[in-house]
Amino acid sequence: MKAVHFGGGNIGRGFIGEVLSQNGFDIIFVDVNTEIINALNTFGSYKIELAAAGKEQITVKNVSGINNQLNPEEVVAALIQADIITTAIGPNILPLIAPLIAAGIKRRFEANITTPIDVIACENMIGGSDYLKEEVEKHLSENEKKYLTTYIGFPNAAVDRIVPIQHHEDKLFVSVEPFKEWVVDATTLKNEAIQLKGVQYVENLLPFIERKLFTVNTGHATTAYAGKYHGFETIEKAIKDPTVKNQVQAVLKETGDLLITKWKFNPTEHQAYINKILSRFENPYISDEISRVARTPLRKLGYDERFIRPIRETNDSHLKNEALIKTVAMILTYRDEKDPESIELARLIENASISEVISTVTNLTNSDLIAIIKHNYENLAEKKSIVR
Repeated sequence: MKAVHFGGGNIGRGFIGEVLSQNGFDIIFVDVNTEIINALNTFGSYKIELAAAGKEQITVKNVSGINNQLNPEEVVAALIQADIITTAIGPNILPLIAPLIAAGIKRRFEANITTPIDVIACENMIGGSDYLKEEVEKHLSENEKKYLTTYIGFPNAAVDRIVPIQHHEDKLFVSVEPFKEWVVDATTLKNEAIQLKGVQYVENLLPFIERKLFTVNTGHATTAYAGKYHGFETIEKAIKDPTVKNQVQAVLKETGDLLITKWKFNPTEHQAYINKILSRFENPYISDEISRVARTPLRKLGYDERFIRPIRETNDSHLKNEALIKTVAMILTYRDEKDPESIELARLIENASISEVISTVTNLTNSDLIAIIKHNYENLAEKKSIVR
């Protein structure tokens, strides 16, 4: 069986590639990174190391690569023959690969291929595959859209594994945490014959997506922004600081109360899940830079993202959200000269009132929430001497 995976980075190789390989797939990685693509084609395999005592290594075999920037037709040809298509490329990049996926679907339509196939976006976002489907459909005719509806599935997924930025002499080698979770919406699968071992298929994905997004992603990002505010550069050092850890725990208590109320999670089981997440952040075998976890602050302040959505929903449910709001204020103080979104956020704050900036970047319309975020920001910013 053949898999086409968009994204040859550490997450693609260190998570999705491992699972696909263990299920017997030959994997074609699609990426614009020439070094990675050349290495995949030269060696045909790579090693994953688990960041834990013993440092177990796993070999991923039968891999190759295509540079979609240089050889888009090769990508389309691969999509025609694929049995499954996956992505781990970043939410902002999905629209850029949509035309290629659409071209592959066109060719499958023209070849009258009636074997169904699923396209699974493994991204840190709610409804990633739905979003990708919308972008793909922009490039299809009405008949091709009908073909897609019949034969091409876009099941949403929730994925979870910490894979920090790392640099090795071996360009393909990647270190990952032992924990991994990949959950797929079974209700929208087209090719039900492919059931990947190591993947959980569920009838209702949203509770799993929100549990992961509002615990792992919200907690990880809180560690990063609170850590940076208090002068740390790595997640490992930040989470050891009592002030930072207390902030993270307070945030996860608020998101946990929301999840328990909304999805009727067992409180004891959810607290055990939170404890597991915190232990993952504390993994001494992983040194993760705050700059990686905190990057793209504007995206993380999005209306349906890991902070603003739980703030909105806790507010509507009359639940506490003070720690979440304080973290948003910390994001507004965050600065990284190597991060374009951080630079843009600083520019916005320099050229408009903080209330206008909050409204613009979060799309919040609740004036009380905006005022509370503003108050928190001004208190934090004054201590950091960054108020205009």
